[in-house]
Amino acid sequence: QVQLVESGGELVQAGGSLRVSCAASGRIFNIHRMGWFRQAPGKEREWVAAISWSDGSTYYADSVKGRFTASRDNAKNTGYLQMNSLKPEDTAVYYCAVKRSRFGTYDTWGQGTQVTVSS
Repeated sequence: QVQLVESGGELVQAGGSLRVSCAASGRIFNIHRMGWFRQAPGKEREWVAAISWSDGSTYYADSVKGRFTASRDNAKNTGYLQMNSLKPEDTAVYYCAVKRSRFGTYDTWGQGTQVTVSS
């Protein structure tokens, strides 16, 4: 089993930056990819970004491409989502999740961290 603990969410002004973290513990060797998702009030959860745990390849939703950067520190077993040029519409609970294989599903989730962007 893998456990995920998120941190770093807070209130930030539009145009500002924020980095959220996702610390993984347990069976780290099982992680194939870490994904980032968000859910705004009254909306469905949406995929935001993902990073390959082995080679660091990254993938982004069009809505955040060029503004958000996913990274990971294998030595610390931690993933990061750097968010720049934040907009009020980025306000949401942000979740990290992992999957164990390329064609698997995200089956382990963090508890979520609130990011609020004020206008």
